[in-house]
Amino acid sequence: MRRLTHSEILKERLSVEQAKVAERHPVSLLLHNVRSLYNVGSIFRSCDSALCKELILCGFTPHPPRKEIEKTALGAVETVPWRFFKDTKEAIEVLKTEGNKILALELTERKRYYTTIRKDEFPLVIVLGNELVGIDQEIIDLCDDAIEIPMFGVKHSLNVAVAAGIVLFETVKLYRKYFKNEIW
Repeated sequence: MRRLTHSEILKERLSVEQAKVAERHPVSLLLHNVRSLYNVGSIFRSCDSALCKELILCGFTPHPPRKEIEKTALGAVETVPWRFFKDTKEAIEVLKTEGNKILALELTERKRYYTTIRKDEFPLVIVLGNELVGIDQEIIDLCDDAIEIPMFGVKHSLNVAVAAGIVLFETVKLYRKYFKNEIW
């Protein structure tokens, strides 16, 4: 086994120009009051890797142009469609009128795992909240449902960028299973 060279890896990837016009997976992430510039940059990278539809930044979530975001994003700010809304409620209203289901990634009384996302819930937007306090209840009330990542240890949460990556890729996996008949 041999590790691929940088030029070999680039041959397998989209160019910036191709990424800007590529068909995207109908999965978006909405960040509600995420405070860390570095988490936002990391989530931009995950969104690029998963070829997600868009990243929606809301409330006091920092947004480009910011050198800290761009440093962690490693160019993904240029390849991921994104929007900023000062008001998360307004963002959710707009996203619903565009035909999206809105799912909060939050611990709720429902105990519905992310693996249960159904075919009829695409296109969808997954809402992720603040690193310390999660998603405000008034925002959860606007969502169509909530999902969570099962926790097996002592801690009850993950870093928001880690959680975003897990749920984003698993959701893309479900989409590709439902609509492209792919199993991976």
